[in-house]
Amino acid sequence: MEDKPKSKLLRLRKKHGDGRGLTVTAADGERLVRAQSLRNATVASLVIIIVFCVLWIWLSALTNRVFPWMTVMLGAMLGLAVRRAGRGVDWRFPTLAAAMALAGSIASNVVLGASTTAASYDTGLLEILRAVTVMTWPVFFDEVWTVAHGFFAVVAAGLAAFLANRRLTRAQFYALRKWREQSDGHQ
Repeated sequence: MEDKPKSKLLRLRKKHGDGRGLTVTAADGERLVRAQSLRNATVASLVIIIVFCVLWIWLSALTNRVFPWMTVMLGAMLGLAVRRAGRGVDWRFPTLAAAMALAGSIASNVVLGASTTAASYDTGLLEILRAVTVMTWPVFFDEVWTVAHGFFAVVAAGLAAFLANRRLTRAQFYALRKWREQSDGHQ
Protein backbone atom coordinates (compact mmCIF):
# COMPACT_ATOMS: atom_id res chain seq x y z
CA MET A 1 0.00 0.00 0.00
CA GLU A 2 1.21 3.52 -0.77
CA ASP A 3 2.17 6.06 1.89
CA LYS A 4 -0.04 8.65 0.30
CA PRO A 5 -1.49 11.10 2.85
CA LYS A 6 -5.24 10.93 3.12
CA SER A 7 -6.91 13.88 1.51
CA LYS A 8 -9.45 15.66 3.54
CA LEU A 9 -12.83 15.75 1.97
CA LEU A 10 -13.61 19.42 2.51
CA ARG A 11 -10.14 20.83 1.75
CA LEU A 12 -9.53 22.68 -1.48
CA ARG A 13 -6.73 21.57 -3.73
CA LYS A 14 -3.50 23.52 -3.09
CA LYS A 15 -2.37 25.40 -6.16
CA HIS A 16 0.35 27.55 -4.63
CA GLY A 17 2.95 25.06 -3.49
CA ASP A 18 3.65 21.76 -1.87
CA GLY A 19 3.80 23.07 1.69
CA ARG A 20 7.55 22.86 2.13
CA GLY A 21 9.43 25.94 3.27
CA LEU A 22 11.68 28.01 1.06
CA THR A 23 15.10 26.48 0.50
CA VAL A 24 17.24 29.59 0.14
CA THR A 25 20.41 30.58 1.90
CA ALA A 26 22.20 33.78 2.77
CA ALA A 27 24.51 33.09 -0.19
CA ASP A 28 21.54 33.56 -2.52
CA GLY A 29 20.93 36.95 -0.93
CA GLU A 30 24.58 37.85 -1.32
CA ARG A 31 24.34 37.04 -5.04
CA LEU A 32 21.42 39.46 -5.32
CA VAL A 33 23.47 42.20 -3.64
CA ARG A 34 26.51 41.52 -5.83
CA ALA A 35 24.34 41.70 -8.98
CA GLN A 36 23.61 45.39 -8.30
CA SER A 37 25.36 47.97 -10.46
CA LEU A 38 25.09 51.66 -9.66
CA ARG A 39 27.31 52.46 -12.65
CA ASN A 40 25.00 50.66 -15.09
CA ALA A 41 21.98 52.41 -13.58
CA THR A 42 23.67 55.81 -13.97
CA VAL A 43 24.66 55.18 -17.59
CA ALA A 44 21.16 53.91 -18.44
CA SER A 45 19.55 56.95 -16.85
CA LEU A 46 21.81 59.33 -18.79
CA VAL A 47 20.90 57.56 -22.03
CA ILE A 48 17.20 57.79 -21.15
CA ILE A 49 17.49 61.54 -20.48
CA ILE A 50 19.15 62.12 -23.87
CA VAL A 51 16.58 60.00 -25.71
CA PHE A 52 13.76 61.73 -23.84
CA CYS A 53 15.07 65.19 -24.79
CA VAL A 54 15.14 64.21 -28.46
CA LEU A 55 11.65 62.71 -28.31
CA TRP A 56 10.22 65.74 -26.46
CA ILE A 57 11.76 68.17 -28.96
CA TRP A 58 10.39 66.09 -31.83
CA LEU A 59 6.89 65.89 -30.32
CA SER A 60 6.85 69.62 -29.53
CA ALA A 61 7.97 70.50 -33.04
CA LEU A 62 5.40 68.14 -34.53
CA THR A 63 2.44 69.45 -32.51
CA ASN A 64 3.72 73.01 -32.05
CA ARG A 65 2.89 72.72 -28.32
CA VAL A 66 4.85 72.10 -25.13
CA PHE A 67 3.52 69.48 -22.74
CA PRO A 68 5.02 69.99 -19.26
CA TRP A 69 3.52 66.72 -18.02
CA MET A 70 5.92 64.84 -20.31
CA THR A 71 8.47 64.94 -17.49
CA VAL A 72 6.27 62.44 -15.65
CA MET A 73 6.90 60.09 -18.57
CA LEU A 74 10.61 60.78 -18.06
CA GLY A 75 10.26 59.70 -14.44
CA ALA A 76 8.61 56.42 -15.44
CA MET A 77 11.24 55.76 -18.10
CA LEU A 78 14.06 56.51 -15.66
CA GLY A 79 12.62 54.32 -12.92
CA LEU A 80 12.25 51.36 -15.25
CA ALA A 81 15.72 51.89 -16.74
CA VAL A 82 17.34 52.06 -13.30
CA ARG A 83 15.47 48.90 -12.27
CA ARG A 84 16.50 47.03 -15.39
CA ALA A 85 20.11 48.15 -15.65
CA GLY A 86 20.96 48.55 -11.97
CA ARG A 87 19.14 45.50 -10.56
CA GLY A 88 19.18 47.32 -7.23
CA VAL A 89 17.74 46.09 -3.96
CA ASP A 90 18.75 48.92 -1.61
CA TRP A 91 18.08 52.63 -1.07
CA ARG A 92 20.71 53.92 -3.49
CA PHE A 93 18.74 53.09 -6.62
CA PRO A 94 15.50 54.94 -5.81
CA THR A 95 17.62 57.89 -4.69
CA LEU A 96 19.57 57.83 -7.95
CA ALA A 97 16.38 57.57 -10.00
CA ALA A 98 14.73 60.48 -8.15
CA ALA A 99 17.82 62.70 -8.48
CA MET A 100 18.17 61.88 -12.18
CA ALA A 101 14.46 62.61 -12.71
CA LEU A 102 14.80 66.05 -11.13
CA ALA A 103 17.98 66.82 -13.05
CA GLY A 104 16.51 65.38 -16.24
CA SER A 105 13.36 67.46 -15.85
CA ILE A 106 15.38 70.65 -15.62
CA ALA A 107 17.79 69.63 -18.39
CA SER A 108 15.04 68.57 -20.76
CA ASN A 109 13.17 71.83 -20.20
CA VAL A 110 16.37 73.77 -20.89
CA VAL A 111 17.02 71.81 -24.08
CA LEU A 112 13.39 72.19 -25.17
CA GLY A 113 13.52 75.94 -24.52
CA ALA A 114 16.78 76.18 -26.47
CA SER A 115 15.27 74.22 -29.33
CA THR A 116 12.25 76.54 -29.46
CA THR A 117 14.55 79.56 -29.36
CA ALA A 118 16.75 78.05 -32.07
CA ALA A 119 13.74 77.54 -34.32
CA SER A 120 12.57 81.12 -33.84
CA TYR A 121 16.04 82.56 -34.59
CA ASP A 122 16.65 80.11 -37.45
CA THR A 123 19.85 78.77 -35.92
CA GLY A 124 21.08 75.50 -34.46
CA LEU A 125 20.31 74.04 -31.04
CA LEU A 126 23.98 73.68 -30.12
CA GLU A 127 24.65 77.32 -30.96
CA ILE A 128 21.91 78.39 -28.56
CA LEU A 129 23.18 76.07 -25.83
CA ARG A 130 26.74 77.38 -26.26
CA ALA A 131 25.45 80.94 -25.91
CA VAL A 132 23.96 80.25 -22.45
CA THR A 133 25.56 82.42 -19.78
CA VAL A 134 25.05 83.08 -16.10
CA MET A 135 22.62 85.82 -17.05
CA THR A 136 20.43 83.32 -18.94
CA TRP A 137 19.43 81.24 -15.91
CA PRO A 138 17.42 83.86 -14.02
CA VAL A 139 15.50 84.64 -17.21
CA PHE A 140 14.86 80.93 -17.81
CA PHE A 141 13.55 80.32 -14.31
CA ASP A 142 11.45 83.52 -14.36
CA GLU A 143 9.91 83.16 -17.80
CA VAL A 144 10.01 79.48 -18.77
CA TRP A 145 10.02 77.40 -15.60
CA THR A 146 6.60 77.52 -13.95
CA VAL A 147 5.03 75.96 -10.88
CA ALA A 148 3.58 73.28 -13.15
CA HIS A 149 7.07 72.33 -14.34
CA GLY A 150 8.22 72.04 -10.73
CA PHE A 151 5.18 69.98 -9.75
CA PHE A 152 5.65 67.57 -12.64
CA ALA A 153 9.36 67.29 -11.86
CA VAL A 154 8.59 66.28 -8.27
CA VAL A 155 5.95 63.78 -9.44
CA ALA A 156 8.47 62.37 -11.92
CA ALA A 157 11.04 61.99 -9.15
CA GLY A 158 8.54 60.15 -6.95
CA LEU A 159 7.49 57.85 -9.78
CA ALA A 160 11.10 57.14 -10.71
CA ALA A 161 11.96 56.29 -7.11
CA PHE A 162 8.93 54.02 -6.83
CA LEU A 163 9.83 52.08 -9.97
CA ALA A 164 13.60 51.94 -9.45
CA ASN A 165 14.08 48.99 -7.12
CA ARG A 166 14.16 45.47 -8.45
CA ARG A 167 10.97 43.47 -7.92
CA LEU A 168 11.82 40.36 -5.94
CA THR A 169 10.10 37.02 -5.70
CA ARG A 170 9.23 35.66 -2.29
CA ALA A 171 12.29 33.41 -2.31
CA GLN A 172 14.61 36.27 -3.35
CA PHE A 173 13.22 38.53 -0.64
CA TYR A 174 13.69 35.82 1.97
CA ALA A 175 17.26 35.16 0.78
CA LEU A 176 18.06 38.87 0.92
CA ARG A 177 16.62 39.09 4.43
CA LYS A 178 18.70 36.10 5.56
CA TRP A 179 21.85 37.68 4.12
CA ARG A 180 21.14 41.01 5.84
CA GLU A 181 20.50 39.31 9.18
CA GLN A 182 23.71 37.32 8.82
CA SER A 183 25.77 40.36 7.86
CA ASP A 184 24.29 42.43 10.70
CA GLY A 185 25.19 39.68 13.16
CA HIS A 186 28.85 39.72 12.12
CA GLN A 187 29.36 43.43 12.76
